[in-house]
Amino acid sequence: MAESVLEFYQGLAEEYHLLFANWAQTVERQGAALDALLRRCGAPPPRRVLDCACGIGTQALGLAGRGYAVHATDLSPAAVARAEREARTLGVTLTTGVADMRTLDTQVSGMFQVVLAFDNAVPHLLTDEDLDAAAHAMASKLAPGGLLALSVRDYDALMADQPRFTSERVLDAPEGRRILFQVWDWAADGRTYTVHQFILRPEGKGWQATEHTGVYRALQRVEVERALTRAGLVDTRWYSPEETGFYQPILTARRP
Repeated sequence: MAESVLEFYQGLAEEYHLLFANWAQTVERQGAALDALLRRCGAPPPRRVLDCACGIGTQALGLAGRGYAVHATDLSPAAVARAEREARTLGVTLTTGVADMRTLDTQVSGMFQVVLAFDNAVPHLLTDEDLDAAAHAMASKLAPGGLLALSVRDYDALMADQPRFTSERVLDAPEGRRILFQVWDWAADGRTYTVHQFILRPEGKGWQATEHTGVYRALQRVEVERALTRAGLVDTRWYSPEETGFYQPILTARRP
């Protein structure tokens, strides 16, 4: 898992914002949605939050700007460096580190009231062993009564159709025009798929294309729930995008 995921996000770190019409507005919007969810779950600021799949900071920055004490970690040093740079640009305070979500117990010090893993990060764990290791590591960083929250694609629905292509998007933004689309190559057993993320931008009289490849596991909801239960967490609950305003389903659980 680690090598392919690291390569994916190392390569994507400097282009990740291009996947959004306006990344700064997305940070604000997602921060508001997650703040509302955490308050609903009894974890308002200034709670200590570990975002263990922070990427370039899409959720971490929004929560830090709302008064949470955020420690943001990721497997990718390039993504973490970008998150640090964006924090300085936005004038928000957070701490950062490079860490694998499967080994947070040895790589991250301290305990947290909230642990986050958003943007479909958990499905990079392609085996039950990796999934269990991450679940136990995330649980180990939660203070008693603490909340784990993660988001994944709705694989219960996607497994039935096994889509091969995501509709293209044409964005006209301050960074310039771009066309975005993904091609999904499913494994024969339908349990994993390879995503090819394409970003096309005008260059001279033609177009420049970059492509980033990542592998995901089509995790069913019950599989994620059972992993968290095996890690000793309780009170699992799913929230739909309609309930939270976040673009993916969210699963929460608590440490007793």
